[in-house]
Amino acid sequence: MAQKGVQLDRETFSCSICLDLLKDPVTIPCGHSYCMNCIKTHWDEEDEKKVHSCPQCRQTFTPRPVLLKNTMLAVLVEELKKTGLQAAPADHCYAGPEDVACDVCTGRKLKALKSCLVCVVSYCEQHLQPHYDVAQLKKHKLVDPSNKLQEKICSRHDEVMKMFCRTDQQCICYLCSVDEHKGHDTVSAAAERTERQRELEVSRQNIQQRIQDREKDVKLLQQEVEAINRSADKAVEDSEKIFTELMRLMEERRCDVKQQVRSQQESEVSGVKELEEKLQQEITELKRKDAELMKLSHTEDHTQFLHNYSSLSPLSESTESSSINIRPLRYFEDVTAAVSEFRDKLQDVLREKWTNISQTVTDVDVLLSQPEPKTRAGFLKYSCGITLDPNTAHTKLLLSEGNRKATVMGKQQSYSSHPDRFTRRCQVLSRESLTGRCYWEVEWRGERVDVAVTYKNISRAGDESEFGYNDKSWILDCRKTCYKFWFNNISTPVSDPQSSRVGVYLDHSAGTVWGPVISSGGYICLSRNPHTESPSAWSSIHPPRPA
Repeated sequence: MAQKGVQLDRETFSCSICLDLLKDPVTIPCGHSYCMNCIKTHWDEEDEKKVHSCPQCRQTFTPRPVLLKNTMLAVLVEELKKTGLQAAPADHCYAGPEDVACDVCTGRKLKALKSCLVCVVSYCEQHLQPHYDVAQLKKHKLVDPSNKLQEKICSRHDEVMKMFCRTDQQCICYLCSVDEHKGHDTVSAAAERTERQRELEVSRQNIQQRIQDREKDVKLLQQEVEAINRSADKAVEDSEKIFTELMRLMEERRCDVKQQVRSQQESEVSGVKELEEKLQQEITELKRKDAELMKLSHTEDHTQFLHNYSSLSPLSESTESSSINIRPLRYFEDVTAAVSEFRDKLQDVLREKWTNISQTVTDVDVLLSQPEPKTRAGFLKYSCGITLDPNTAHTKLLLSEGNRKATVMGKQQSYSSHPDRFTRRCQVLSRESLTGRCYWEVEWRGERVDVAVTYKNISRAGDESEFGYNDKSWILDCRKTCYKFWFNNISTPVSDPQSSRVGVYLDHSAGTVWGPVISSGGYICLSRNPHTESPSAWSSIHPPRPA
């Protein structure tokens, strides 16, 4: 009751305009009192209306009343100040719907400053003071204000839950530990908190590491965008020069190549940007999650910590960065090469090579492309038809089945003379130029076959024309007893099981050749191109030699 009386006095001697104790109090004709400056300012604002009113009861006065200091009120206010009476608490000191209210306050409740886990009561600053002054209360555990104090009380024994049952994964009181949880693995809430805190710190470290990894990936992607743009710009520039030489006849094709390069450039950049945005979103989510875990790690209340910890949502699946495989900056160089060939063989291009140029542009392969296949089904997505070129076949090779089969014969075949024909070894090239990702399979019989990938400009005569014995070709030497990989006259044994069918996967842009052994399901990396340029878009097959 004493508290209520003091509160009433505070409101009685407070100005309803400034909500502070009266200063130079004046009483207007209706009987309400205000600070002289407060009511004067209020009436100054009403001067234009020629009518002055009371801010509380709205009674109007005409003319404007003369303000005289209420000396009795002034003396009372000064005396009350000397006895320690202060102004009524401001509105922001009272508890709102979202605040924790003091459980002791009567009437309009003040905001709680602390909650006591022993008393299971929340206190405002005034009512909390005994916990700082009384020796017995000083031992109580004070935490930040909480509306969930009842969640910390055992509903069965009405005791504070200071234990944790690891068997049932729940907070319990001491009586529970010797009752229905008897024999369970129980520890103090503080001990369990320590253990979970360690786990939480490990999770934060993992999150922070993932943030660093994702930020690194984003930086790589940004560099990749610049590289794609530079390479595309150079490809366009080179193509422009070449097409200019073709004059009016090549104008239409020039525009087509330019449009395709720009279109592919936009597509690739868009893909990089999309992954970058995804990584940025993941970083943002990880940072938010990290902040949530950090906030949880600072929770003083063990029970509240464990309650919130168990409700943590799992981390979202990480964006795999293994597909971000930065390659040498040469995305559109093949376009320039294709256009050069287009210029050199104008008549062939006009009739049949235009498709190759278009395919070259769309096959530009950067880090956002599909990952390298690992199964035969994956390789078959890049399957291409291979036919043999009679103009390159050695004269002892018989081509059949629509130029898809080559057989070594004892006598020479009646081929016409051609500068592309191999004259020393029984070798033949494919008719097709292979770009982008290509896959084909070779079936062989006999004692041996060489499956090769070679540059187009390999020699056609002399020892330097033999596949695998120069720096222009790569071969898998397949025999019944062993496999060997040859490049530049250097052999490397291959231990995989032998097979009568061999698949070859060529990633032209990456400069990589894979030779899968079909029967065993294994895959042999034949070569990673040692040159700065990509392997030639020509493949070759060395047919079986007679026993």
